[in-house]
Amino acid sequence: MAKDEVMETGGGGDFAAKDYTDPPPAPLIDAAELASWSLYRAVIAEFIATLLFLYITVATVIGYKHQTDPAVNTAADAACGGVGVLGIAWAFGGMIFVLVYCTAGISGGHINPAVTFGLFLARKVSLVRALLYMVAQCLGAMCGVGLVKAFQSAYFVRYGGGANTLAAGYSKGTGLAAEIIGTFVLVYTVFSATDPKRSARDSHVPVLAPLPIGFAVFMVHLATIPITGTGINPARSLGAAVIYNKDKAWDDQRRSRPSTTSTSSGPAPSRPSAPSGATRNKLSSM
Repeated sequence: MAKDEVMETGGGGDFAAKDYTDPPPAPLIDAAELASWSLYRAVIAEFIATLLFLYITVATVIGYKHQTDPAVNTAADAACGGVGVLGIAWAFGGMIFVLVYCTAGISGGHINPAVTFGLFLARKVSLVRALLYMVAQCLGAMCGVGLVKAFQSAYFVRYGGGANTLAAGYSKGTGLAAEIIGTFVLVYTVFSATDPKRSARDSHVPVLAPLPIGFAVFMVHLATIPITGTGINPARSLGAAVIYNKDKAWDDQRRSRPSTTSTSSGPAPSRPSAPSGATRNKLSSM
């Protein structure tokens, strides 16, 4: 294990050395971990946290679309109602802040398969823990969106189920690039906020870690909601797509441009009319 000394300047020009030891890399497969209750407790925490995250955020999105729907509300109410893009971004960022704070001591507060995968590549978590986390996160996301559909069944399908869509005017490559950059910002912030060397230097860093992570999610949503609706969380995108389904969440072009699809397919074929009485008599006599 590599050892690094952090030198600090004290009062009167004295130097005080504080030792810092890099944590050992997590084993790829740890058989003893499978027999530990702490692993399964952490998996349950990730499931519940992702469920709550998707429930609050998708419910916020559906509620906003309902409040600003001119077909339901008057033009004035639709223009002034709803939390807006700023409120939606804060719902995502605020929930991440709250849930990371609540689960950091249990599971590490990942709540995102992209974060879990990044920490696995950095050897911060084992392969077994990473796989269980990602399965729990995806299942939790589906259950969270399922609760929204159960509670807001009248509006869920009408307003797209909170599923990510590519906005008109953007190519798939642009949407992919926006998601890659947004996910990088989030994972980069997670690594910076949880750096053990910074924790050794400043004791307040671990306590404040959920704050920059939540703000990173908030800022990325402000930037990419107009492009893709902001995924940066595979569980969030998968959960909404699976529950919404109806052959829509899996095809961005069909969802974002339904008029183009209907126009290109041409008019629906007319239903053949039933034969007249004279025709029936003629056919029966043959």
